[in-house]
Amino acid sequence: MFIGFDYGTSNCSVAIMKEGKPTLLPLEGDDFYIPSTLCAPTRESVSEHLFRHLNIKPSSEIGEQLLRKSIAFNRDEDIELVPEDILFGQSALSLYLRDPRDVYYVKSPKSFLGASGLHDIQISFFEDLVCAMMANIKHQAEKSTQETITDTVIGKPINFNGLGGEASNKQAENILIRAATRAGFKNVMFEFEPVAAGLEYEASLEKDQTVLVVDIGGGTTDCSLIQMGPSYRGKTDRSNTLLAHSGQRVGGNDLDIYLAFKQLMPHFGMTGSMLSGIQLPLMHFWDPIAINNVEAQKNFYSRQNLAVLNQLKRDAQEPEKIARLIEVYNETLGYSLVRRAEEAKIALSDSPDYIANIKLLSETLEVNIEHQQMIDAIESPKSKMIELVNNAVQQGGIKPDVIFMTGGSARSPVLCQAIQQQLPNIPIVKGNDFGSVTAGLARWGDICFK
Repeated sequence: MFIGFDYGTSNCSVAIMKEGKPTLLPLEGDDFYIPSTLCAPTRESVSEHLFRHLNIKPSSEIGEQLLRKSIAFNRDEDIELVPEDILFGQSALSLYLRDPRDVYYVKSPKSFLGASGLHDIQISFFEDLVCAMMANIKHQAEKSTQETITDTVIGKPINFNGLGGEASNKQAENILIRAATRAGFKNVMFEFEPVAAGLEYEASLEKDQTVLVVDIGGGTTDCSLIQMGPSYRGKTDRSNTLLAHSGQRVGGNDLDIYLAFKQLMPHFGMTGSMLSGIQLPLMHFWDPIAINNVEAQKNFYSRQNLAVLNQLKRDAQEPEKIARLIEVYNETLGYSLVRRAEEAKIALSDSPDYIANIKLLSETLEVNIEHQQMIDAIESPKSKMIELVNNAVQQGGIKPDVIFMTGGSARSPVLCQAIQQQLPNIPIVKGNDFGSVTAGLARWGDICFK
């Protein structure tokens, strides 16, 4: 049996073909979409959990070294790991929000897979993270279908990381293949996420069209210009119909991060000055919320940085705000701040303003954010997204008949309006913002695994 598997930056989902149509499977309770999150007692618990409770062995000598170090660390910390200690999805997020200091929490590991400069031990760790998440999802899918799932088509972005090019793409794909294989999949195939979304849209077409698929996910924006319709449906070779692709690691997470940076971080000292009058360095306020940047997170939460922050507090004109930043460090609140920004972004889609409540140990900050402030804050990532749309059309050398938008951030009226301004008089149609890619992957699997 096969599944279409959207291993997404924000959410994961899977689908099977049932009576000729894609059917999504519940993965967390009755929910078809499980947040791409994991929570554990320690960072080291993930590798031990795979080996001890799932009988999943490392795929390399580096992985074996990581496992030995993980087991030794947990023994030294007197941590007796039980299967229920590893949580996924909304359960993981809820535990983190209750007590962020005493758990290891990671969101969107997919964002890191194509990062440049990763050491072998880091690659092995990300492989373990992905494997644990995939194994959980595979188990939930098999529980739902009451069948063994052996094959999968996994969606992939056009580019995992724009800076690393094909080397980054290959690194990310290799991590996904090894993780999926260790999780129990026998045959693993890939398909571009916007192409998969296009295949789902194609099923509804009654005549051939040139379609620009714009998939704005949590981690990437991907565009594909494709010839689609009844003449092409069901063919195993679609290479001649794929006219152009563009993609970059800029997505919904970046909108949240930029909104947090512009509107929340001033309350933690950003835009402030030292006693000497020199403005405080911006990197101290960017790093804690750059949750999709391995090095930024490593730098901010390093032991050395705590001494820097304490010195910054002594030198600042507003030390009370830097004290809040130190609390972000001590309580590991970076993800929580970005979460507050995400909530604001969603609310401001149809509201003139929104009050973000940020709970700290000694106070609750109430930050009022206006709709125009949100628009101004996300201008940089929005511009990159629009540039990708233009690139795909220019590469293809032909204007599309229709624009098919999908992905969680495709719901944003701001982004839809910006795309409409760039490509006027071309209709924009919507599908299932979260499920189109998954459904298309299942359709492609139905063709490839027959």
